[in-house]
Amino acid sequence: MSSTQIMPDQKVPKAIREVILPRRQPFFPSPIAWQDEVLYFMLVDRFSDGKESSRKLLDRSKLTDARPDLPNHDKFRFDRWAQSGGERWQGGTLKGVESKLNYLQQLGITAIWLSPIFKQRGHIDSYHGYAIQNFLDVDPHFGTRQDLIDLVKAAHGKGIRIILDIIFNHSGHNWDYPEGTPGGTVEPWYTSGRHSFGSWLGDQGQAIPDITGDEDGVWPVELQDTDHYTRAGTGDLGAGDIDDPNAEHKRTDFRNLRDFRLEDHGLLSDLARCFKYWIALTDCDGFRIDTVKHVSFEEARNFCGTIKEFAANLGKKNFFLVGEMAGGDYTEDRYLDVLGQNLNAALDIGEMRLNLNALAKGLVHPDAYFSGFDPGRAVMGSHRNLGERHVSVLDDHDHVFGQKLRFSTDASSDHQIVAGTALQLLSLGIPCIYYGTEQAFAGPKRSERKWVPDFGRNDRYLRETMFGPEHPRKAGVAGLPSAQDGEDQNLHGFGPFGTAGKHCFDPKHPTFLRIAAINALRKQMPVLRYGRQYLRPTSFLGKPFEVYGPGEIVAWARILDDEEAVCIINSHGVDNRSADVLVDAGLSPPDSSLQVVLNTEQAANPKGQASHPVGSLLPVRRTASGIAFVEIRNLGPSEVLVLINKFAV
Repeated sequence: MSSTQIMPDQKVPKAIREVILPRRQPFFPSPIAWQDEVLYFMLVDRFSDGKESSRKLLDRSKLTDARPDLPNHDKFRFDRWAQSGGERWQGGTLKGVESKLNYLQQLGITAIWLSPIFKQRGHIDSYHGYAIQNFLDVDPHFGTRQDLIDLVKAAHGKGIRIILDIIFNHSGHNWDYPEGTPGGTVEPWYTSGRHSFGSWLGDQGQAIPDITGDEDGVWPVELQDTDHYTRAGTGDLGAGDIDDPNAEHKRTDFRNLRDFRLEDHGLLSDLARCFKYWIALTDCDGFRIDTVKHVSFEEARNFCGTIKEFAANLGKKNFFLVGEMAGGDYTEDRYLDVLGQNLNAALDIGEMRLNLNALAKGLVHPDAYFSGFDPGRAVMGSHRNLGERHVSVLDDHDHVFGQKLRFSTDASSDHQIVAGTALQLLSLGIPCIYYGTEQAFAGPKRSERKWVPDFGRNDRYLRETMFGPEHPRKAGVAGLPSAQDGEDQNLHGFGPFGTAGKHCFDPKHPTFLRIAAINALRKQMPVLRYGRQYLRPTSFLGKPFEVYGPGEIVAWARILDDEEAVCIINSHGVDNRSADVLVDAGLSPPDSSLQVVLNTEQAANPKGQASHPVGSLLPVRRTASGIAFVEIRNLGPSEVLVLINKFAV
């Protein structure tokens, strides 16, 4: 095979080493700072199939009407709904994502993080995308490589960037261990040595002697060397010192997903070249890197470094690399420290996410969250350092720590999640909104959970569809888009709130409107993206100025030079709250005022009677001891205010 330039209409390469990668050619530039962006993470299979015009918008007051019988006249069954969500592709596509760019733009999203779109094994329903069979092709469930190219181009046309989710730690279940391996052929017991290689798997998962077709084994050919895999079996993914490059958690398979032996630098180079191919082919803007904790510091540094250098040579000088590192702040900090400029940020899926959730629901003292940003106490560094290195997450598809529940599950109101989103958007870091958050996805009602006894313990309930298909795809290759009658009529589609056949793309939903208003203000005001951050004491009912909680007014300031933005949430989910909020006496001299520039209650209901409407002025008052403060009165449950001292521009 001769070497070829990358062209979208070419066949999928068989060997990555024979692809000529471009250099010094014009590509879509990176943003100056990723703090300017608002990320939106979606599971592609669960977001949109582009056919919402054929379905009605879900009426949440009539959920039973959106629970249709199956064709065989079986009544709606939650167990079949749950089975559908855990085991089957639902039908979301890249074209579907493209059809919703206006919706996302209206929400204020500036960067879309797509779940892995790479080709999976056809006989396995790995809709999540983390079990790759071909590292150089798009899974046909999602569409084609051209569909991805078109999506990136259309997104760029609207000022939205695209981040791909990539995996270089492991491949899919593309081969088995030999018969007689202790523990079995699929998930054998862990060994500190190496098990023997068994056989590659064919198109239906059968053992085959050699790879001869596109559906066999793994592609490209460089990954078909059996010595490229640790072959250590399935062990404890948390075992061993994070600094030990030979620790068990760095060698074990992810159950049946096959761990790469990355100390082979040729393999690491080939994997990096695969993902450089996707940058060149699609013009994407960044990568979210899966399971970084499970590779050594050197392997992560070398991989990220070569990706960064390649992107820089295409004019993408700030190509975004964000790592997923389960294990808390210490693990995140260790990798960020060792990798330096080769890794932009860490995805916060640990303790800070839990504290963010709890603070927004008024369950913990504000220090539980804000101490994570304190320059004197924070593991991850100072104000500016944290703002660049921290990707804030409220909901996600896994919930590695804590219960597997969305924030809005059992929330006091649909819009209580706005308090959590406001903490993301208005505090230090790069905010990432999980799909469905803007529609307050919550799963079945409490009274209905008896029909799904694993609710809260299974991640399927974090992955409802936005588009509400009536039925999922059939299992295995019978459910591929190319197959006739590919829908499984015996299962319900995995629609939101335990429904099927109704979509949830509602730009008039009160939660959507509130989040959109916060995003619009954040985009307008640099102080909310770059400003230093200080938790503000409050006073109420004659009490001294202190940081109170839980369930009280939470206030923090963002300061950029001489500009102060005071962000305020009522962390109580049911009752109004009032407080005097301390402001910077030096930035707000006597006889000055702060102007209200955001009121989420007003954003959701412009004709209503919200306290402290946008445009109103709050005079800065002083105590006898000289403390400067503004008076906040009757702020509604889970509502958000932003005040600014430099309102005359």
